Amino acid sequence: MKIRCGVVAVIGKPNAGKSSLINAIIEEKVSIVSPKPQTTRNNILGIYNSKDSQIVFIDTPGINRAESGLDNYMQKSIKGAVSDVNCLCLVHDITKEFSFQEERIINEYFDKKIPVILVLSKIDLVSVERVANVLQGFIGLSSKCEIVPISSLKHKNIDTLINVIQKFLPEIEEEGRLFDREYYTDKSTRFIVAEIVREKALYLLNDEIPHGVAVVVENFCEEENIVNIDAVLYCEKQSHKAIILGKNGEMLKKIGHNARVTIQKVLQKKVMLNIFVKVKANWKNNLEILNSLGYNIDEI
Repeated sequence: MKIRCGVVAVIGKPNAGKSSLINAIIEEKVSIVSPKPQTTRNNILGIYNSKDSQIVFIDTPGINRAESGLDNYMQKSIKGAVSDVNCLCLVHDITKEFSFQEERIINEYFDKKIPVILVLSKIDLVSVERVANVLQGFIGLSSKCEIVPISSLKHKNIDTLINVIQKFLPEIEEEGRLFDREYYTDKSTRFIVAEIVREKALYLLNDEIPHGVAVVVENFCEEENIVNIDAVLYCEKQSHKAIILGKNGEMLKKIGHNARVTIQKVLQKKVMLNIFVKVKANWKNNLEILNSLGYNIDEI
């Protein structure tokens, strides 16, 4: 039996809706999401499987200006993600103005003969008339890319987007799938758990703190009916540690509670979660620390 199979890079500006889109397609929690920019730091594979296709999505960090070692890692990882793909999905938040940078990406990959799909996200936030007007404005680009308006939240046009992607993928034999059908991501359970803890911190902490936060799972002990997890939440300053802990430890309790609820849904088991807060000053510019936290700088 023949199937369509290939790799698709998902790129776009911070908060464009890349991770939400992949989670909606895979229907599993592959990437964390939050209203703050630069939520995704690593290239994360989300694997879509159906009877007649397998699509490997690479969720990338938001396209942004590099200001630290961590920022450089994220921007290099984007370039690595798009170096060998069958198709590129450029996600654009329809509530924002289309930028010259985004148009340049379409032109660049059109010239390289790499198919580009311009995914207009968050159409649930605007009127039908607004969507129609935006599509009209993109007529000039329609010869260089496919354009698909979607809502990840409402799961609108997700199937349409999958159908468009499939036509750009090569046909292979069923046994040639890149991953076994039961896989939906390439990341370990420890990685996903750490990212969930970081996601909850992003939602609850003040704006100046989240970019200086990293999470490492130091202990993951899975038994038949329960999983015991010890995680360390690293920040850059003692003053940040005090805010993360909160008065009488209330903020850390909220982060832990919200993370535990989500982790239990993912693992489908009871979870005992302990989170410890430690300070690692200027960790975003320390290559040794970045590598120890899972940002494998030497591999980019």
